Amino acid sequence: MRLSFPARGIRLAAVVLLAPALLHPASLSAQGAQAQTAPAPADLIVTNARVYTADDARPLVEAFAVRDGRIVFVGSQREATMLKGASTRMLDAEGRTIIPGMVDAHAHFAGLAQKLRAVDLVGTRSLDEVVARVAEKARNLPKGTWITGRGWDQNAWADTRFPTHEALSAAIPDHPVMLTRVDGHAGFVNAAAMRLAGLTRITKDPDGGKILKDAQGNPTGVLIDRAQGIVGAKVPEFTREEMRSALKDAVARMHSFGLVGMHDAGASRANIDLFEDMAQKQELNLRLYVMIGDDSAALRHYFAQGPRSGLYNGQVWVRAVKLYADGAMGSRGAALLEPYSDDPNNTGLLLSAPQHIQDVAEAGLRAGFQVNTHAIGDRGNRVVLDAYEKALGLAPRVDHRFRVEHAQILHYDDIPRFAQLGVIPSMQASHQTSDMYWIGKRLGPTRLYGAYAWQSLLQTGVVIPNGSDFPVEEVNPLISFHAAIARQDGRDWPAGGWYPEQKMSREDALRSMTIWPAYSGFQEKELGSITPGKYADFVMLDQDIMRVPVELVLKTKVLATYVGGKAVYEGTVRH
Repeated sequence: MRLSFPARGIRLAAVVLLAPALLHPASLSAQGAQAQTAPAPADLIVTNARVYTADDARPLVEAFAVRDGRIVFVGSQREATMLKGASTRMLDAEGRTIIPGMVDAHAHFAGLAQKLRAVDLVGTRSLDEVVARVAEKARNLPKGTWITGRGWDQNAWADTRFPTHEALSAAIPDHPVMLTRVDGHAGFVNAAAMRLAGLTRITKDPDGGKILKDAQGNPTGVLIDRAQGIVGAKVPEFTREEMRSALKDAVARMHSFGLVGMHDAGASRANIDLFEDMAQKQELNLRLYVMIGDDSAALRHYFAQGPRSGLYNGQVWVRAVKLYADGAMGSRGAALLEPYSDDPNNTGLLLSAPQHIQDVAEAGLRAGFQVNTHAIGDRGNRVVLDAYEKALGLAPRVDHRFRVEHAQILHYDDIPRFAQLGVIPSMQASHQTSDMYWIGKRLGPTRLYGAYAWQSLLQTGVVIPNGSDFPVEEVNPLISFHAAIARQDGRDWPAGGWYPEQKMSREDALRSMTIWPAYSGFQEKELGSITPGKYADFVMLDQDIMRVPVELVLKTKVLATYVGGKAVYEGTVRH
């Protein structure tokens, strides 16, 4: 990759004697008019590239030009270089692949920031390993200091039962500990944390939550969904400046993997205020589509303001709401129409009453806000679709673009309802490759035909914005791209892919990370493709993910990430 800058200063030119005819006033006038209509020079011209634009009108080109942070030309190298001026930067891609800047359509900004400051439990293979990592952290902290961590997954252990607190409490007796499961829908705490929270055998399950207890009725230390709040309310929050610092680190990590934007799936008013402050101070450098968390006071505040889009030079959008219908499959909290195959007395949890979802959806329609609801189980999805349908009957609105976040397990009767209602299934391909090892035990064989059913949904005419749900999954969006086209893990298992008839094409997988997230956030006129008039957000890769063998996709490295025509990440080594 070569970046060259034209020489500044006075250039010597040969003196040419002009023929008298060329000095005729009419000729000079024509030349002047031509000069006046010539386009202004570009700030940046990218050449010698294989550019996948995600724009159906011009899907593959070799060059493009940028001025004032936006694309002004897309096409041939010969034409692009006509926009070269004295101060134009020339970027020779040396034949490498460029795609639009990728956007994660469902993730958690503050969650990633907090995880970067917590004990990393991703990849732990046993309870003993979890305890050891927490004990190592405790050695360097004063007694009484809270310890948080995230990423444990009992389904990856030899003993797949939920853990109990005894080993954790014995190893870390002097620090309250709260460890969040990989999906965020269960917490694991020690005795010190339970004491501080007043959690005992007589504590009752909250609505939408469950406290796991042993045969004697004592808490085991595992809290499902809303029960996490019993202990979570006692964990000290980040200060505003601690959160600002952690958010900056989170943005840097996103940029290193080619992400130029994300849809933040549930933010508090305090965090939204901080996001806007960072954007005003040019500390964000991110296309941030914010979903307001389900808080009645916050919703009243933002509904009164009305939808706001493209704030601070296209950095912040506040025009959506995030609700929760049910829990997650890994913790058996996803709401199912029939009991879990491996837990026949359990059909999961509804975290919100159906009437609440309908009421917020109706209020959102009247205020001009998109409503996006987490639903994983087939019952959870049906509840949301029913609530949306009733709300739309009471407050009809064209082009509402309501979303269901995850839409993982669907009854076959509900698959066509997304297109019929104009509802977008916002799905995370990497969840399929994380869950495929054990999901059959939860659901049995029949329900798997409606699990992670991307192709079945696409055939109805909907779009599927892709994402990672980080920090649930890794930040790298190419993991979801690979999962979408292969339905295999990083070791190329299973051969041929898991339920391969549901694979996406590479073209759709690219759209699912670029133009479809833009559409699902009402941003398609500004973002999502390398198209004249849109923001110049793009990524350079060291491999052509649209052509290399599937097994090489995950070896692809991001060489550079650009937001608004400016490099926000350059390098080949990640930390």
